[in-house]
Amino acid sequence: MPIGVICNVLAVAIGGLIGAKAGNKLSQEFKEKLNLIFGICSMGIGISSIVLMQNMPAVVLALIVGTIIGIVTHLGRRIENGGKKLASLIPGQNNMDSALLVTTIVLFCSSGTGIYGSIVSGMSGDHSILLAKSILDIFTAMIFACSLGMVTCLVAIPQFIIFMILFLCARLIFPLTTPAMINDFKACGGLIMLATGFRIAKIKDFPIADMIPAMILVWPISYAWAAWIVPLL
Repeated sequence: MPIGVICNVLAVAIGGLIGAKAGNKLSQEFKEKLNLIFGICSMGIGISSIVLMQNMPAVVLALIVGTIIGIVTHLGRRIENGGKKLASLIPGQNNMDSALLVTTIVLFCSSGTGIYGSIVSGMSGDHSILLAKSILDIFTAMIFACSLGMVTCLVAIPQFIIFMILFLCARLIFPLTTPAMINDFKACGGLIMLATGFRIAKIKDFPIADMIPAMILVWPISYAWAAWIVPLL
């Protein structure tokens, strides 16, 4: 039973609903300050994951190559267009901040914690990672919904699809990994979370959607580096 996945999706949907209803009652200054706080929280979460890194060259290579693939395939633009289609399902959502919507989709649907938590949940039945993430996500969704409105709730749809696929495929994926691969995967996700924090705080507009392929590449590159390159050094 995907209890963790369901709880995480409901947290985003409920948080989005509360934030959308309360957003009109909050001042723009209040929203901006909340975004700054969440930006620094995202950076902190990212840094806590980065310190787990075991094969730095592998993670760096995965991030560079993955971002190049994302840019060449226009992944960020495709995600933005998908977000706009979601927004079109709700009347009055045409003038939203597209960059913020992309950040929201990436944050909820492709974070290292969410992906790893879904795999662990499907493999061992341990839902604690996703349950802990749900507590953070309900407040995060509230913050984003203050600016984006009800479309934040709809982000739960692609999140559910992605996490359920990972949950169902977990028994095939997890046995192929090593502790070092998992730590490098978390570190790669941490770097993306760090970039997300900079983007949320409007310090630097990193192409976080284009960085997503790195989350896939880091598994084989980490394994290859540890198995084939390290013994030669």
